[in-house]
Parts: sequence; structure tokens; C-alpha cells
Amino acid sequence: MSARPEIIFPNNFIWGAATAAYQIEGGHDADGKGRSIWDEFVERPGVIDGGDHARRACDHFHKYKDDVALMKDMGLKAYRFSLAWTRLLPGGAGAVNQAGIDFYSKLIDELLAAGIDPCPTLFHWDLPLALQEKGGWASADMPDWFAAYAELAFKSYGDRVKTWFTLNEPNVFASAGHVIGMHAPGLTDPAAYLKCIHHENVSHGRAVEVFRDAVPDGRIGIVINMGLFEGETDSEADATAAATVDALYNGAHLDAIFKGAYPQPAQALLEGFGLTIDDETMSTISQKTDFLGVNFYSRRKIAADASAPLGARPVDETDDDPDALTAMGWRVDPEGFYVSLKRLHEDYKMPMIVTENGVAYEDTVTTENGARTVDDPKRIAFFQDYLRALDRARQEGADIGGYFVWSLMDNFEWAEGFKPRFGLLHIDYKTLERTPKASAKWYGELIATNTLPAID
Repeated sequence: MSARPEIIFPNNFIWGAATAAYQIEGGHDADGKGRSIWDEFVERPGVIDGGDHARRACDHFHKYKDDVALMKDMGLKAYRFSLAWTRLLPGGAGAVNQAGIDFYSKLIDELLAAGIDPCPTLFHWDLPLALQEKGGWASADMPDWFAAYAELAFKSYGDRVKTWFTLNEPNVFASAGHVIGMHAPGLTDPAAYLKCIHHENVSHGRAVEVFRDAVPDGRIGIVINMGLFEGETDSEADATAAATVDALYNGAHLDAIFKGAYPQPAQALLEGFGLTIDDETMSTISQKTDFLGVNFYSRRKIAADASAPLGARPVDETDDDPDALTAMGWRVDPEGFYVSLKRLHEDYKMPMIVTENGVAYEDTVTTENGARTVDDPKRIAFFQDYLRALDRARQEGADIGGYFVWSLMDNFEWAEGFKPRFGLLHIDYKTLERTPKASAKWYGELIATNTLPAID
């Protein structure tokens, strides 16, 4: 008997790949685009590994037709991408940039012509710099700014686009950008962090309200990076620190949106920093959302640390086994993926779509007779293990309707620059040549057959 049997996925299961505007598009000032917080952040000395920036990135802005053709060759059923807020509204609010509207309209039409469902995300971290200068996500005005931007996007594309995401990983954006300071806008301010969490939630709710009128035949959700946290030791202090991180990182969004209440200690922390949490606001946050987008990469150990923001510090992973950790230093953890999906199902009973899952390894390009190839068996093995974990959760009742690989192509990985390679497509950053990796071929075969082969 096979140790790992064949798995046949449902006929309506969505197979896709994901990207984000700032990470792949380039064209940072093309056709009237405004500056985002990341355009400013990458100019600060020492904040990005290798001094990289994404002014050109993968130049998807100019090469989108080629990229859609590669998606079609792979057989993708859906493509999750983000809209650059500053292409549509260079100042974040006010004057509309028609050239930016037109760019995404052309991309959407190209995808539809290729038989690929476009699935845009409204916000994937590249806030207009003009809005940051007015307080950004810590400002009580943010829900109004976001709702107006969302309405513009829905009215521009809702006739053709029916699956939408409001925010990508608001928990990562809030923590990495506002209290850890390793991402834009580069703050280390617990008060700004907590205000950001709350205003992200309200902005999501406001966008859903607008969506119901603008795209009545569509569906909309939010994307959360699901974190699994455990104490570094068995001490009570580390366990408390891990529980606090879990409440802020996961529960402050998930409980607020899907249960209508903040968990303790998140509620106490929010109120302690001057935020008023009333019934009307919670009603806005928690109105009906159609699905939950789930991103998962790894679990983290947490140590109590009085000198760290909010008294908790993540612990870097170490392991003597070179295959246990990815190029990002994250543990390969399909069991954690299964546990996360089960927990989300049991706690929130929401339809789910895995909106990001993938791995960075060092890739080697070989050239023979002029043809470039990238053999990446470890990435294929990663997908096989994680998809089996997904199916296990699905067989035990979790409603999981799709899986999007992170990422369609190698890209600018935020503070890590261009070094980590997550893509199904290898990018030569000098020539911008795209080379499908072996994992792209493997994924295409999976999509074509809807079947994960048995492994002895």
C-alpha cells in the first residue's frame, strides 16, 4: 500500500498563484503613479538587504501580457494580485489617475481572455505616502480614505471582477511596520500599532459595505497571515507572552471580524491607548464577509522580554538539519498548516481560500543548448506535503475552496530584497528573462489532472 495515497480535489477547487503590486510591477513613477510608503522606505540607508529597491522589480507593468501568457501555459484558474493604490489615486485621495485605472483594466481583460479569474487585493502594504504624512493607518480618517478608494476600484472593475480581497495580512503590516519597524512605514510605536489594527478592521468593514452596493453579484474577504505561537520554554511568562501575541496577531482581526468582539488582552490594550470600541463600530467591522483568505508559512516561538514592545519577542529558528528550515529561516511545517486550518474552521466556521503558501529556496539555473532550466525538487516536495495537510483538514470538515501559490514569480521580498526566491517563475533581475521552474511544470500537471499523485 502506498504510504501517501493519491488525492483527487473537487472539480470546483480553485488553483491559482499570487503576487503583490509593489513586489513585481516596477514602473514606480510611470503614467502618473504617486509615491507609496515603500518608495520612501527603500531609500533609507540599511533597511533593505543588499540595498535593493523595487523601482523596476520584475517590470510586470510593461510585461504583463507575457506574464499572463505564462500563467495560461501553466493552466492557472485564478490569479491573485494587488492594486497599487497610488496608480489609481496618486495622492491617496482626491484626483483620479485614469492611466492607472486603465492599466489594471487592461490586465483584467488580458486575464479574462486567457480564461483566468482575476482576484484583486485592494491593499497589499503600499499605502500612499501622502496619506502616511497625514497619520496613515494610525489616523481615524483612514476608514474614510480606504472606503473611497475601494469604491473607485469596485466601480472601475466590478463589472468584470467578482472575487475581491480587502486587506492582505493586516496583522503583518501592523506589527512589522508599526512596532517592529522592519517594514514601511518603519515605526516602533506601540500606540500607532494598536490604532493601526483597529483602523484596518474598520476599513475592511467599510469596504465590505461599499462592495455590497457596487458589486452585488460578487464575493469579498480579507486575507490573514495565520500565526502559530508557542512559548520558547515551558515557563508561565513565555506562555503568557505567546498568548498575548496570538491575541493581537490573530484574534484582534479574526475575532473582531468574525465574532464581533476583540479578545482579551487585545481589548484592554486598545482601550488603554485611547481607542473607543463601541457597538456601532464593532457592527461595521463584523458585518458578513463571504470567505477568509488564509496565508501560512510557519510557526514561531515567543519569549517573554520586558524590554521588547508589548513584552514579547520572537525567537529565531535554528536546526542542524539543513532541510528543516527554508531560505527565510522558517521551519518547514505542514503539520502546523493542518493545525492552523483546523483551528480556523473550528473557531470561525468560515469558507476559506488558501491565498498564499510557498517556500523560498536557493535556485540554480542551468543552461544547455541555449535553454535555461531550474530544477527545484525541494519546492515540489514542499507543495506535496502542504497540499496533503490541506486535504487532511478538508476531509475533517474544513471548507477550503482553493489554493494560491506564493508566488507566481520571484520578486522583491520586502526587507529581504531580491535574495529570497519564492517563485514558480525564475526572474533574471538583470535581463528580466522569465524561466518556468520545474515546480511550475509540476503545478501545471496538478491543475490539469486535479490530482496529487500517490507517493510510496
